[in-house]
Amino acid sequence: MDIELSPQDAAFRDEVRAFLQDHLPEEVKAGGAATPSVFVEPEIGQAWNAVLHKQGWLGYQWPAAHGGTGWTPIQRYLFEKECARAGAPNLTVLGLKLLAPVIYTFGTEQQKSHYLPRILSGEDYWCQGFSEPGSGSDLASLKTRAVRQGDHYVVNGSKIWTTHAHHATGMFTLVRTNAEVKKQAGISFLLIDLASPGVSVRPILTTAGDHEVNQVFLEDVIVPVENLVGEEGQGWTIAKFLLENERGGSCHAPKLSYDLDQIEQAAAHESDGRGGKLAAQKDWKRRVATTRLSVNALEMIELKIISEIAKGRAPGPQTSLTKLLASNLRQEIDLLAVDLYGPAGLQLETDRPLYGDNAPSAVHSKGAQVASARYLNSRAWTIFGGTNEVQSTIIAKSVLGL
Repeated sequence: MDIELSPQDAAFRDEVRAFLQDHLPEEVKAGGAATPSVFVEPEIGQAWNAVLHKQGWLGYQWPAAHGGTGWTPIQRYLFEKECARAGAPNLTVLGLKLLAPVIYTFGTEQQKSHYLPRILSGEDYWCQGFSEPGSGSDLASLKTRAVRQGDHYVVNGSKIWTTHAHHATGMFTLVRTNAEVKKQAGISFLLIDLASPGVSVRPILTTAGDHEVNQVFLEDVIVPVENLVGEEGQGWTIAKFLLENERGGSCHAPKLSYDLDQIEQAAAHESDGRGGKLAAQKDWKRRVATTRLSVNALEMIELKIISEIAKGRAPGPQTSLTKLLASNLRQEIDLLAVDLYGPAGLQLETDRPLYGDNAPSAVHSKGAQVASARYLNSRAWTIFGGTNEVQSTIIAKSVLGL
Protein backbone atom coordinates (compact mmCIF):
# COMPACT_ATOMS: atom_id res chain seq x y z
CA MET A 1 0.00 0.00 0.00
CA ASP A 2 1.49 3.31 -1.13
CA ILE A 3 0.59 6.07 1.34
CA GLU A 4 2.37 8.83 -0.57
CA LEU A 5 -0.06 11.31 -2.16
CA SER A 6 -0.01 11.88 -5.88
CA PRO A 7 0.44 15.51 -7.00
CA GLN A 8 -3.27 15.59 -7.89
CA ASP A 9 -4.34 14.34 -4.46
CA ALA A 10 -1.95 16.73 -2.72
CA ALA A 11 -3.49 19.62 -4.69
CA PHE A 12 -6.95 18.42 -3.72
CA ARG A 13 -5.93 18.28 -0.05
CA ASP A 14 -4.63 21.84 -0.25
CA GLU A 15 -7.88 22.99 -1.87
CA VAL A 16 -9.93 21.45 0.93
CA ARG A 17 -7.63 22.91 3.57
CA ALA A 18 -7.94 26.41 2.11
CA PHE A 19 -11.72 26.11 1.86
CA LEU A 20 -12.02 25.09 5.50
CA GLN A 21 -9.82 27.96 6.60
CA ASP A 22 -12.04 30.45 4.76
CA HIS A 23 -15.52 28.95 5.19
CA LEU A 24 -15.73 27.01 8.48
CA PRO A 25 -17.69 29.40 10.76
CA GLU A 26 -16.18 29.84 14.21
CA GLU A 27 -19.58 29.46 15.88
CA VAL A 28 -20.09 26.14 14.11
CA LYS A 29 -16.64 24.94 15.15
CA ALA A 30 -17.24 26.05 18.76
CA GLY A 31 -20.66 24.43 18.79
CA GLY A 32 -19.24 21.12 17.64
CA ALA A 33 -16.47 21.27 20.25
CA ALA A 34 -19.04 21.88 23.01
CA THR A 35 -21.36 19.05 21.96
CA PRO A 36 -20.91 15.92 24.10
CA SER A 37 -22.60 13.61 21.60
CA VAL A 38 -21.19 12.06 18.46
CA PHE A 39 -24.41 13.29 16.82
CA VAL A 40 -24.13 17.05 16.46
CA GLU A 41 -27.26 19.08 17.17
CA PRO A 42 -29.20 20.02 14.00
CA GLU A 43 -28.70 23.77 14.42
CA ILE A 44 -24.94 23.18 14.23
CA GLY A 45 -24.87 20.24 11.85
CA GLN A 46 -27.38 21.64 9.39
CA ALA A 47 -25.59 25.00 9.32
CA TRP A 48 -22.35 23.26 8.36
CA ASN A 49 -24.21 21.03 5.90
CA ALA A 50 -25.55 24.16 4.19
CA VAL A 51 -22.03 25.55 3.74
CA LEU A 52 -20.84 22.32 2.17
CA HIS A 53 -23.97 21.97 0.05
CA LYS A 54 -23.42 25.43 -1.41
CA GLN A 55 -19.87 24.35 -2.31
CA GLY A 56 -21.20 21.11 -3.85
CA TRP A 57 -19.30 18.97 -1.35
CA LEU A 58 -22.02 17.73 0.99
CA GLY A 59 -22.62 14.44 -0.81
CA TYR A 60 -18.91 13.74 -0.81
CA GLN A 61 -19.42 9.99 -0.47
CA TRP A 62 -22.08 9.81 -3.19
CA PRO A 63 -21.60 9.02 -6.88
CA ALA A 64 -21.83 12.06 -9.15
CA ALA A 65 -24.78 10.49 -10.97
CA HIS A 66 -26.85 10.81 -7.80
CA GLY A 67 -25.93 14.36 -6.85
CA GLY A 68 -22.64 13.63 -5.11
CA THR A 69 -19.09 14.71 -5.77
CA GLY A 70 -17.94 11.47 -7.37
CA TRP A 71 -14.69 11.76 -5.44
CA THR A 72 -12.28 8.85 -5.26
CA PRO A 73 -11.93 6.95 -1.97
CA ILE A 74 -8.63 8.76 -1.36
CA GLN A 75 -10.24 12.14 -1.90
CA ARG A 76 -13.06 11.24 0.50
CA TYR A 77 -10.48 10.26 3.09
CA LEU A 78 -8.52 13.48 2.59
CA PHE A 79 -11.70 15.52 2.94
CA GLU A 80 -12.60 13.81 6.22
CA LYS A 81 -9.07 14.16 7.53
CA GLU A 82 -8.88 17.87 6.73
CA CYS A 83 -12.31 18.46 8.29
CA ALA A 84 -11.11 16.69 11.44
CA ARG A 85 -7.86 18.70 11.49
CA ALA A 86 -9.84 21.94 11.18
CA GLY A 87 -12.18 21.02 14.05
CA ALA A 88 -15.28 20.89 11.86
CA PRO A 89 -18.32 19.24 13.47
CA ASN A 90 -19.57 15.84 12.41
CA LEU A 91 -22.07 15.84 9.57
CA THR A 92 -25.65 14.68 9.99
CA VAL A 93 -24.70 11.11 9.32
CA LEU A 94 -28.05 9.30 9.35
CA GLY A 95 -29.41 10.70 6.11
CA LEU A 96 -26.18 11.48 4.31
CA LYS A 97 -24.08 8.40 5.02
CA LEU A 98 -26.57 5.68 5.95
CA LEU A 99 -29.88 6.19 4.16
CA ALA A 100 -28.62 7.85 0.97
CA PRO A 101 -26.38 4.92 -0.10
CA VAL A 102 -29.34 2.59 0.50
CA ILE A 103 -31.59 4.76 -1.66
CA TYR A 104 -29.20 5.07 -4.59
CA THR A 105 -28.25 1.38 -4.40
CA PHE A 106 -31.61 -0.30 -3.76
CA GLY A 107 -34.22 2.41 -4.36
CA THR A 108 -36.48 3.05 -7.32
CA GLU A 109 -35.84 5.93 -9.71
CA GLN A 110 -38.74 7.76 -8.11
CA GLN A 111 -37.23 7.29 -4.63
CA LYS A 112 -33.84 8.51 -5.83
CA SER A 113 -35.24 11.64 -7.49
CA HIS A 114 -37.44 12.46 -4.50
CA TYR A 115 -35.31 11.70 -1.43
CA LEU A 116 -31.71 12.36 -2.42
CA PRO A 117 -32.10 16.09 -3.23
CA ARG A 118 -34.11 16.59 -0.01
CA ILE A 119 -31.34 15.01 2.05
CA LEU A 120 -28.79 17.38 0.52
CA SER A 121 -30.98 20.45 0.96
CA GLY A 122 -31.77 19.59 4.59
CA GLU A 123 -35.50 19.52 3.85
CA ASP A 124 -35.61 15.93 5.14
CA TYR A 125 -33.94 14.97 8.42
CA TRP A 126 -33.80 11.22 9.07
CA CYS A 127 -33.52 8.91 12.04
CA GLN A 128 -32.88 5.17 12.12
CA GLY A 129 -35.47 2.75 13.48
CA PHE A 130 -33.67 -0.55 13.93
CA SER A 131 -33.37 -1.53 17.61
CA GLU A 132 -36.43 -2.52 19.62
CA PRO A 133 -37.04 -3.45 23.26
CA GLY A 134 -35.66 -6.99 23.32
CA SER A 135 -34.16 -6.76 19.81
CA GLY A 136 -30.83 -4.97 19.92
CA SER A 137 -27.80 -7.13 19.24
CA ASP A 138 -30.19 -9.85 18.03
CA LEU A 139 -31.71 -7.47 15.51
CA ALA A 140 -33.23 -10.27 13.43
CA SER A 141 -35.68 -10.97 16.26
CA LEU A 142 -37.45 -7.63 15.74
CA LYS A 143 -41.23 -7.69 16.15
CA THR A 144 -42.52 -4.46 14.58
CA ARG A 145 -45.07 -5.67 12.02
CA ALA A 146 -46.00 -4.19 8.67
CA VAL A 147 -49.11 -5.78 7.19
CA ARG A 148 -49.90 -4.96 3.59
CA GLN A 149 -53.44 -3.86 2.83
CA GLY A 150 -53.80 -2.89 -0.81
CA ASP A 151 -51.61 0.10 -1.62
CA HIS A 152 -50.29 0.61 1.92
CA TYR A 153 -48.84 -1.10 4.98
CA VAL A 154 -50.25 -0.89 8.49
CA VAL A 155 -47.34 -0.72 10.92
CA ASN A 156 -47.44 -1.55 14.63
CA GLY A 157 -44.58 -1.80 17.10
CA SER A 158 -41.92 0.35 18.69
CA LYS A 159 -38.31 1.33 18.15
CA ILE A 160 -35.87 2.35 20.87
CA TRP A 161 -32.60 4.29 21.19
CA THR A 162 -33.76 6.22 18.13
CA THR A 163 -31.25 9.03 17.79
CA HIS A 164 -32.71 12.45 16.96
CA ALA A 165 -36.23 11.12 16.36
CA HIS A 166 -37.43 14.31 18.09
CA HIS A 167 -35.80 16.34 15.32
CA ALA A 168 -36.47 14.01 12.38
CA THR A 169 -39.05 14.27 9.65
CA GLY A 170 -38.71 10.62 8.67
CA MET A 171 -37.47 7.28 9.96
CA PHE A 172 -35.94 4.50 7.90
CA THR A 173 -36.83 1.32 9.66
CA LEU A 174 -36.78 -2.45 9.60
CA VAL A 175 -40.17 -4.14 9.86
CA ARG A 176 -41.41 -7.71 9.76
CA THR A 177 -43.55 -8.30 6.68
CA ASN A 178 -43.59 -12.10 6.89
CA ALA A 179 -43.65 -14.09 10.11
CA GLU A 180 -43.83 -17.50 8.41
CA VAL A 181 -40.27 -17.68 7.07
CA LYS A 182 -36.79 -17.65 8.59
CA LYS A 183 -36.59 -14.51 10.73
CA GLN A 184 -33.99 -12.75 8.56
CA ALA A 185 -36.00 -13.48 5.41
CA GLY A 186 -39.16 -11.85 6.72
CA ILE A 187 -37.72 -8.38 7.25
CA SER A 188 -38.26 -5.38 4.96
CA PHE A 189 -36.89 -1.83 4.80
CA LEU A 190 -39.54 0.88 5.07
CA LEU A 191 -39.52 4.70 5.09
CA ILE A 192 -41.96 6.24 7.58
CA ASP A 193 -43.11 9.85 7.69
CA LEU A 194 -42.94 10.78 11.39
CA ALA A 195 -45.82 13.23 10.94
CA SER A 196 -48.11 10.27 10.21
CA PRO A 197 -51.03 9.64 12.59
CA GLY A 198 -50.16 6.94 15.11
CA VAL A 199 -46.50 7.93 15.51
CA SER A 200 -45.41 9.15 18.94
CA VAL A 201 -41.91 9.95 20.19
CA ARG A 202 -40.98 9.61 23.86
CA PRO A 203 -37.66 11.14 25.02
CA ILE A 204 -34.96 9.13 26.80
CA LEU A 205 -32.43 11.21 28.75
CA THR A 206 -28.93 9.77 28.95
CA THR A 207 -26.82 9.66 32.10
CA ALA A 208 -24.95 12.66 30.67
CA GLY A 209 -28.18 14.66 30.67
CA ASP A 210 -28.52 14.72 26.89
CA HIS A 211 -31.78 14.28 25.02
CA GLU A 212 -30.27 12.41 22.14
CA VAL A 213 -32.25 9.17 21.95
CA ASN A 214 -35.92 8.29 22.07
CA GLN A 215 -38.46 5.52 21.92
CA VAL A 216 -40.79 5.70 18.93
CA PHE A 217 -44.22 4.08 19.11
CA LEU A 218 -46.07 3.05 15.94
CA GLU A 219 -49.81 2.39 16.30
CA ASP A 220 -51.70 1.52 13.12
CA VAL A 221 -49.44 3.81 11.10
CA ILE A 222 -50.35 3.91 7.40
CA VAL A 223 -47.30 3.78 5.13
CA PRO A 224 -47.63 3.82 1.32
CA VAL A 225 -46.27 0.79 -0.49
CA GLU A 226 -44.00 3.10 -2.54
CA ASN A 227 -42.08 3.73 0.71
CA LEU A 228 -40.75 0.18 0.61
CA VAL A 229 -37.06 0.21 -0.38
CA GLY A 230 -36.02 -2.86 -2.32
CA GLU A 231 -38.23 -5.93 -2.29
CA GLU A 232 -40.24 -7.40 0.54
CA GLY A 233 -37.93 -9.66 2.53
CA GLN A 234 -34.80 -7.82 1.36
CA GLY A 235 -34.52 -5.73 4.52
CA TRP A 236 -31.86 -7.88 6.16
CA THR A 237 -29.59 -7.63 3.11
CA ILE A 238 -30.09 -3.87 3.02
CA ALA A 239 -29.46 -3.59 6.77
CA LYS A 240 -26.14 -5.43 6.46
CA PHE A 241 -25.14 -3.09 3.63
CA LEU A 242 -26.09 -0.08 5.74
CA LEU A 243 -24.28 -1.32 8.84
CA GLU A 244 -21.08 -1.87 6.87
CA ASN A 245 -21.29 1.82 5.91
CA GLU A 246 -22.01 2.81 9.52
CA ARG A 247 -19.09 0.79 10.87
CA GLY A 248 -16.53 1.51 8.22
CA GLY A 249 -17.88 4.10 5.81
CA SER A 250 -15.98 6.87 7.57
CA CYS A 251 -12.45 7.28 8.83
CA HIS A 252 -12.37 7.49 12.62
CA ALA A 253 -8.63 7.97 13.12
CA PRO A 254 -8.34 11.62 11.99
CA LYS A 255 -11.03 12.79 14.44
CA LEU A 256 -9.53 10.71 17.25
CA SER A 257 -6.12 12.17 16.46
CA TYR A 258 -7.50 15.72 16.53
CA ASP A 259 -9.14 15.19 19.91
CA LEU A 260 -5.92 13.70 21.27
CA ASP A 261 -4.04 16.78 19.99
CA GLN A 262 -6.44 19.05 21.90
CA ILE A 263 -5.86 17.05 25.09
CA GLU A 264 -2.08 17.17 24.65
CA GLN A 265 -2.15 20.93 24.12
CA ALA A 266 -4.37 21.50 27.16
CA ALA A 267 -2.08 19.34 29.33
CA ALA A 268 0.67 21.94 28.93
CA HIS A 269 -1.46 24.32 31.01
CA GLU A 270 -2.92 21.91 33.60
CA SER A 271 -1.29 21.21 36.95
CA ASP A 272 -0.01 17.75 37.79
CA GLY A 273 -0.77 18.42 41.48
CA ARG A 274 2.93 18.44 42.30
CA GLY A 275 3.90 21.94 41.26
CA GLY A 276 4.48 21.13 37.61
CA LYS A 277 2.45 20.71 34.46
CA LEU A 278 0.66 17.50 33.56
CA ALA A 279 2.25 17.41 30.11
CA ALA A 280 5.66 16.77 31.73
CA GLN A 281 4.46 13.94 33.96
CA LYS A 282 5.90 10.58 32.84
CA ASP A 283 2.87 8.39 33.39
CA TRP A 284 0.69 10.90 31.57
CA LYS A 285 3.08 11.06 28.62
CA ARG A 286 3.15 7.27 28.50
CA ARG A 287 -0.67 7.08 28.35
CA VAL A 288 -0.87 9.69 25.62
CA ALA A 289 1.90 8.06 23.58
CA THR A 290 0.30 4.61 23.86
CA THR A 291 -3.04 6.00 22.74
CA ARG A 292 -1.36 7.90 19.90
CA LEU A 293 0.28 4.72 18.61
CA SER A 294 -3.07 2.93 18.67
CA VAL A 295 -4.73 5.76 16.74
CA ASN A 296 -1.93 5.66 14.16
CA ALA A 297 -2.37 1.88 13.82
CA LEU A 298 -6.10 2.35 13.30
CA GLU A 299 -5.40 4.89 10.57
CA MET A 300 -3.18 2.39 8.76
CA ILE A 301 -6.01 -0.18 8.87
CA GLU A 302 -8.47 2.38 7.55
CA LEU A 303 -6.10 3.34 4.76
CA LYS A 304 -5.75 -0.33 3.85
CA ILE A 305 -9.53 -0.63 3.60
CA ILE A 306 -9.64 2.55 1.49
CA SER A 307 -7.04 1.10 -0.85
CA GLU A 308 -9.24 -1.99 -1.27
CA ILE A 309 -12.30 0.17 -1.96
CA ALA A 310 -10.27 2.12 -4.52
CA LYS A 311 -9.75 -1.18 -6.34
CA GLY A 312 -13.50 -1.69 -6.54
CA ARG A 313 -13.89 -4.04 -3.61
CA ALA A 314 -16.59 -3.71 -0.95
CA PRO A 315 -15.60 -2.62 2.59
CA GLY A 316 -16.51 -6.07 3.89
CA PRO A 317 -16.31 -7.47 7.42
CA GLN A 318 -13.00 -5.66 8.06
CA THR A 319 -15.16 -2.65 8.94
CA SER A 320 -16.03 -4.48 12.16
CA LEU A 321 -12.36 -4.24 13.11
CA THR A 322 -12.26 -0.48 12.64
CA LYS A 323 -15.55 -0.09 14.53
CA LEU A 324 -14.21 -2.16 17.43
CA LEU A 325 -10.88 -0.33 17.64
CA ALA A 326 -12.40 3.12 17.16
CA SER A 327 -14.97 2.51 19.90
CA ASN A 328 -12.34 1.52 22.43
CA LEU A 329 -10.09 4.43 21.47
CA ARG A 330 -12.98 6.89 21.66
CA GLN A 331 -13.60 5.83 25.24
CA GLU A 332 -9.91 5.93 26.15
CA ILE A 333 -9.50 9.45 24.77
CA ASP A 334 -12.59 10.68 26.61
CA LEU A 335 -11.25 9.16 29.82
CA LEU A 336 -7.97 11.00 29.22
CA ALA A 337 -9.94 14.25 28.98
CA VAL A 338 -11.63 13.64 32.34
CA ASP A 339 -8.30 12.81 33.96
CA LEU A 340 -6.69 15.84 32.33
CA TYR A 341 -8.90 18.28 34.20
CA GLY A 342 -8.95 16.48 37.54
CA PRO A 343 -11.83 17.56 39.83
CA ALA A 344 -12.83 20.26 37.31
CA GLY A 345 -13.43 17.49 34.77
CA LEU A 346 -16.05 15.92 37.04
CA GLN A 347 -18.55 18.76 36.64
CA LEU A 348 -21.65 17.45 34.92
CA GLU A 349 -23.66 20.34 33.58
CA THR A 350 -27.11 19.11 32.58
CA ASP A 351 -28.30 22.32 30.91
CA ARG A 352 -28.14 22.20 27.11
CA PRO A 353 -26.77 23.38 24.83
CA LEU A 354 -23.23 23.97 26.08
CA TYR A 355 -22.54 26.41 23.22
CA GLY A 356 -23.92 29.78 22.23
CA ASP A 357 -24.81 32.94 24.12
CA ASN A 358 -27.10 31.16 26.60
CA ALA A 359 -24.70 28.34 27.47
CA PRO A 360 -24.05 27.81 31.20
CA SER A 361 -20.78 29.21 32.52
CA ALA A 362 -17.92 26.74 32.80
CA VAL A 363 -16.41 26.12 36.24
CA HIS A 364 -12.85 25.80 34.94
CA SER A 365 -12.83 25.79 31.14
CA LYS A 366 -15.03 24.78 28.24
CA GLY A 367 -13.02 21.61 27.79
CA ALA A 368 -13.50 20.69 31.43
CA GLN A 369 -17.21 21.45 31.23
CA VAL A 370 -17.82 19.00 28.41
CA ALA A 371 -15.41 16.28 29.59
CA SER A 372 -17.68 14.22 31.87
CA ALA A 373 -20.70 14.51 29.60
CA ARG A 374 -18.65 13.35 26.63
CA TYR A 375 -17.13 10.52 28.66
CA LEU A 376 -20.58 9.28 29.69
CA ASN A 377 -21.96 9.69 26.18
CA SER A 378 -19.12 7.69 24.65
CA ARG A 379 -20.05 4.64 26.74
CA ALA A 380 -22.53 4.04 23.92
CA TRP A 381 -19.76 3.64 21.34
CA THR A 382 -19.24 0.00 22.28
CA ILE A 383 -22.98 -0.60 21.85
CA PHE A 384 -24.36 1.34 18.86
CA GLY A 385 -23.74 0.07 15.35
CA GLY A 386 -23.30 -3.39 16.87
CA THR A 387 -21.75 -4.11 20.26
CA ASN A 388 -18.08 -4.93 20.74
CA GLU A 389 -19.11 -8.53 21.29
CA VAL A 390 -20.96 -8.62 17.96
CA GLN A 391 -17.97 -7.07 16.18
CA SER A 392 -15.61 -9.59 17.77
CA THR A 393 -17.80 -12.45 16.58
CA ILE A 394 -17.88 -11.07 13.03
CA ILE A 395 -14.10 -10.67 13.04
CA ALA A 396 -13.60 -14.20 14.38
CA LYS A 397 -15.89 -15.80 11.81
CA SER A 398 -15.50 -13.67 8.69
CA VAL A 399 -11.99 -12.29 8.96
CA LEU A 400 -10.06 -14.88 10.94
CA GLY A 401 -12.10 -17.87 9.75
CA LEU A 402 -12.53 -19.29 13.26
